[in-house]
Amino acid sequence: MSLRAPGDRLAASTDTPADRGLVAFTSAAPTRAAGWLGRIPLVAAALFLAALAVAAAWPSLLAPFDPYAVDTTNALAAPGGAHPLGTDENGRDILSRLIYGARASLLLGFGAIAIAVVGGVVFGLAAGLGNRFLDGLIMRTMDVGLAFPELLLALVVISIVGGGTTNALLAIGLASIPSYARLVRAQTFAIRQAPYIEAARALGVRESHVVWRHVLPNAVKPVVILATIGIGTATVAGSALSFLGLGTAPPEPEWGSMLSSARNFLDLAWWYGAFPGLAITGLVISTTLIGRYLQQRSEGRGA
Repeated sequence: MSLRAPGDRLAASTDTPADRGLVAFTSAAPTRAAGWLGRIPLVAAALFLAALAVAAAWPSLLAPFDPYAVDTTNALAAPGGAHPLGTDENGRDILSRLIYGARASLLLGFGAIAIAVVGGVVFGLAAGLGNRFLDGLIMRTMDVGLAFPELLLALVVISIVGGGTTNALLAIGLASIPSYARLVRAQTFAIRQAPYIEAARALGVRESHVVWRHVLPNAVKPVVILATIGIGTATVAGSALSFLGLGTAPPEPEWGSMLSSARNFLDLAWWYGAFPGLAITGLVISTTLIGRYLQQRSEGRGA
């Protein structure tokens, strides 16, 4: 015999499957909405990087003016009208120089990371697959590099080989190799002891085939994620070298050199240094968001 009150039975009788489905839908709706809202920064980061890629590949399609054209009558003009981001001390359009400067800035970031990844993979694999002497020699050398900040180590390389865009790219890439080498070495140690590697060797598979087919792809996978995050850091380092006059030199448009020129006019033209700084900040945030997303996906976690 049921002990529920008549009101309870009435409430139970009205609790139909459709009502239960409506409750589940309304409870899941905020979760889906929060998921879409959480993806907005990721989508914005992807669109920003896509715009930078277009600017670097075809700057003439986006730039409204010649980035080298001097117009002293419009020197330090405020944003607005024909110059949406204003002009510099020589009357050159800042928006056009930002667009043309994307190529040099991205070249410093992507080029340096490419050098760092290639060098890190080579030294990391050699240390992880070699004997104890080779491993110790490579890793002690990498430890010396890790003892110095990357920018300071890049400055040491610049002082030896000289300034310029190419030398700055090379310096940043060489300074970033140790962190990637240690990651590849750790991954190689873990993979070389995996059961499927031992099974392949037991079946008589050649060592070179095991390395290229199994060890290298699995060791490089986390490096790609770290490299995505490191692009922003390398770009900041390249801009810092240009800011110090050791990277891309004026009048070539580059975000770091634009900041260096703008520091003399901060009290007269705030926009001169603000927009190059925002461009660098946007690149760093965008690459970090994309890298964190790839990292979470690789670990099996939601974005």
